[in-house]
Amino acid sequence: MWRARVPDPSQFALFLAAALLLAVTPGPGIFYVAARSLAGGREEGIASSLGTGLGGTVHVLAGALGVSAIVLASAELFTLLKLAGAAYLVWLGLCAILAARRDALAPEPTPALGSRRAFREGVVVEALNPKTAAFFLAFVPQFVDPTQGQVAVQFAVLGLLSVLLNTLADIVVAIAGGSIRQGASTRPGLVRRLRAASGGAMIALGLGLVFVRRPAS
Repeated sequence: MWRARVPDPSQFALFLAAALLLAVTPGPGIFYVAARSLAGGREEGIASSLGTGLGGTVHVLAGALGVSAIVLASAELFTLLKLAGAAYLVWLGLCAILAARRDALAPEPTPALGSRRAFREGVVVEALNPKTAAFFLAFVPQFVDPTQGQVAVQFAVLGLLSVLLNTLADIVVAIAGGSIRQGASTRPGLVRRLRAASGGAMIALGLGLVFVRRPAS
């Protein structure tokens, strides 16, 4: 039976510093949450953050079990995953743009998605992102100590810590984006433009995902 040992303090501190730096570095996850916050407000942004956190957890567990390595090793599976993720992001972006256009023509604004739907979409967006799987398989193993045994458990623990830091950073972005949206609430035209811009950002993220290359084995 494996017994956890106290990790090397300097190595663990290095991991936390690197994970925190990566968490606050603008990337697809932060841009997605920002776009969702600008489109639907603070609650939707936070729900999206929690959803992407759960989607990241899926990749951590898959990586610990070796599933991600199998997907990344297969050109066909990698392409299928990235195209599905790209299509989903583009679809969400188009929906946001169309909703903004409907608002311009309708007497009443289109209701917000709601936190539950924003959470579900966040899970799907992150779970279908092969870049997240590649990130965990490239980053986390650098801090795993094989001499402690149970490499999969170490991978899972460190990966979940990284997900937690990413989610906290995304929540901060969601709060900031929600504040901007709230400040614009008295200007319906500006809100529509924010929603359309957020849709364009999601489409751009989706198109960018199409050009992601499978990591060299």
